[in-house]
Amino acid sequence: MSSTILQPPGKAPGPAPEGNAGPEDGHGSDAKNPFLVALGERVRALRARRGMTRRSLATAADVSERHLANLEYGIGNASILVLLQVARALHCTLAELLGDVTTASPEWLMLRELLEGRDEATLNRVRVAVGALLGGAGDGGGSGRRSPRVALVGLRGAGKSTLGAMLAEDLGFPFVELSREIEKFAGCSISEIQALYGQNAYRRYERRALEESIQIYPEAVIATPGGIVSDPANFNLLLSHCTTVWLKAAPEDHMQRVMAQGDLRPMAASREAMEDLKSILAGRAAFYSKAEFEVDTSAQPLEATFGALRGLMRRALGMPA
Repeated sequence: MSSTILQPPGKAPGPAPEGNAGPEDGHGSDAKNPFLVALGERVRALRARRGMTRRSLATAADVSERHLANLEYGIGNASILVLLQVARALHCTLAELLGDVTTASPEWLMLRELLEGRDEATLNRVRVAVGALLGGAGDGGGSGRRSPRVALVGLRGAGKSTLGAMLAEDLGFPFVELSREIEKFAGCSISEIQALYGQNAYRRYERRALEESIQIYPEAVIATPGGIVSDPANFNLLLSHCTTVWLKAAPEDHMQRVMAQGDLRPMAASREAMEDLKSILAGRAAFYSKAEFEVDTSAQPLEATFGALRGLMRRALGMPA
C-alpha cells in the first residue's frame, strides 16, 4: 500500500533523524500550523508510551520513515487515511490521535475503557450518578423530590409554548420561554445572533439564559429551544436542575404547526424541507429521550393532550390532581 503525507509548498523533502532536531529544524518554524505541531507531539508521545522507534512505527503503519518524521514535527499535512493507519499501529483511537479531550489524561482513558461497550441503560445510570456526585441531580431530582422547575424539550412545533403556558397557569408557576430570554441577553433576535455572531455565540447566550432561569425560578415551566440538545453541556445542566418532558410529535404535525405560526419558508420546497425535518428529528430523538417523561402531542387533540401532561406533572411533583 502506498501512503503519502503532503509536503508544505516550496520545501524539499529530506530524511529526518531519530534525535531531537526535526527535519526542518531552524527553517520556517514560524510558519508551522499549531494544530499540526500538536498532532505531531501526540504521535511522538504515543510512540514513546508504546516503546516504539520511529522506524518500527513507520513499518507498522505502512508509511515511510521520512513521512512519519514530517508528521511528528508538524510539517506534514497527513490524509485522514494515513492518520488512521498511524492510529491503528499505535493501538489508539483516531480521536486520541487528534486530541479528543476524553483522551487527554490517564484518568480520562481509564474512564473510557470502563464505559466502552456498555449498553444505553448502564450509561444512563452512570451519567445520573456522576451528575449527583458533581453536585447536580443528574436526572431532575433522582430518587428524591423532583424539581418543581419543569422543562419542556422537543423540536419546534411540538407544542412547547402552547402547552407550557397552559401548564404554568394550571400549576401557578411562572412561564419562561428560553428563546425570549436569550434574545434579551443578546439584545437582538436569535436569527440575528446566529447570522452576526455564529453558533458558538448563540450557545453561550443559551447557557447564560438557562443558568439565570435556574437561579431566579425555583418553580417554573420552561419552554426550551429545539436545539438545546445540540450542546451537551447545556442539556446536562437542564437535566440536572429540571424535571424534563419530551413533547413528541409526528413530522407532519411539526411542519403544519410551524407554518401555522407564520413561517411559510417550508412551503418553498416542502418535500426537501420535510426530509430535512425528519433528519433533524431522527438525529435529536436519542437526546430528547433522555427526558424523564414523554407526551405525544400528535396522539390526541390539544385539550386531551394538556390533560395528559397536567396529570403527569401533578403526579410527578406530588401535587393534588
